[in-house]
Amino acid sequence: MRLSLPTFFLVLLSALPAGAQDFQTWVRGLEARGVEVSAGIWDVDTGKALERHHDDLALVPASTTKVVTTYALLKTLKPDSTIETEVWGDLKDGVVQGDLTFKGDGDPLFTSERIWLLAQSLKKLGLHRVTGTILLDQSAFDAQREPQGWENTTADTLPVVRALSVDFNRAENGRIVADPDRLARETIQRILEETGIAVEGRVGVNGPVAPRKLTSWTSPPLRALVQDINKWSNNFMIEMLVRRFGAGSWPRGIQRVQAFYRTAFGLGPEALQITDGSGLSKDNRLSARTLAIILRGAYHDFEVGPEFVSSLKIIGGEPWKLKVKDPNLTRRVRVKTGHLDRVTSLSGYLQTFDGKVKVFAILLNGPAHDEDVWEQVSRWAN
Repeated sequence: MRLSLPTFFLVLLSALPAGAQDFQTWVRGLEARGVEVSAGIWDVDTGKALERHHDDLALVPASTTKVVTTYALLKTLKPDSTIETEVWGDLKDGVVQGDLTFKGDGDPLFTSERIWLLAQSLKKLGLHRVTGTILLDQSAFDAQREPQGWENTTADTLPVVRALSVDFNRAENGRIVADPDRLARETIQRILEETGIAVEGRVGVNGPVAPRKLTSWTSPPLRALVQDINKWSNNFMIEMLVRRFGAGSWPRGIQRVQAFYRTAFGLGPEALQITDGSGLSKDNRLSARTLAIILRGAYHDFEVGPEFVSSLKIIGGEPWKLKVKDPNLTRRVRVKTGHLDRVTSLSGYLQTFDGKVKVFAILLNGPAHDEDVWEQVSRWAN
């Protein structure tokens, strides 16, 4: 009998093997310290539950939320999708009469290095002077400054997310800037002038005709953006993409993510209680079971699964090294980590010594530490 797609991914069987004492001892030790636990491990092929405890208990997931949002984006938009930043102006005989406008559409990797390449393309068009100023068109995003649930998040966690944001809206020293639009204008103008394009900055100088699109700059493909997001746990990048997913609106972006899982996996809003894309919000609630269903679905998704799985952190063999140093786990564990105050989480895949792949998720809310999580992962893998 052929199962429907949602049924296939939701078949996580209840039978548990004998001899799960080590796992239960681990759980009891955590709960004795006041830690809430939602955890489990399943066979990735059959969906059979091997060990689990309160796997349907929805807890604060922290950055493991990115498992939910990045897979939904890859599946909906496809790995090769890109984002265009447009440049508008009235160019004639090498001079833009009036202002040069940069129209953002949510490229999260619009950095100084890429602006330099964009400046080279403008120079090839013959541009050597702008009589007006640098303007930013931020109309692709609405005026909401932050998503729901960030009231309990530290103020310096994430910069303002704007449709056109330069260098993640951070200064050279890494600090969040108070005026991201000023940073963008000054960075763009400096790079243009270093390229040999003068910006005179005269106000009120308009060209004889309406500005036209001169060129555009294409972001890296979504698969590369998702890799940066999950390897580095980049909150700014995923929030920009989720906001763009909602046509400039955070609530609409989150609603689209939830609608995707409701249709493709049969997971309703009670299973995906999320208010942002990064996991910074403590209003988010996910269970180990929900994460495992999504991870198992992604693993078996020929279309985008390879891109998603390769975006996760791996122990050993790449620049995004995990803190854990267990040599027995080298290149056998692929994970997304999550950390907030009193939240420690880990979810992903592991390969046992017999070559079989398991999907697992651990959510700990309370006074837990990384060592608590990796103790159990190491036991499962070894």
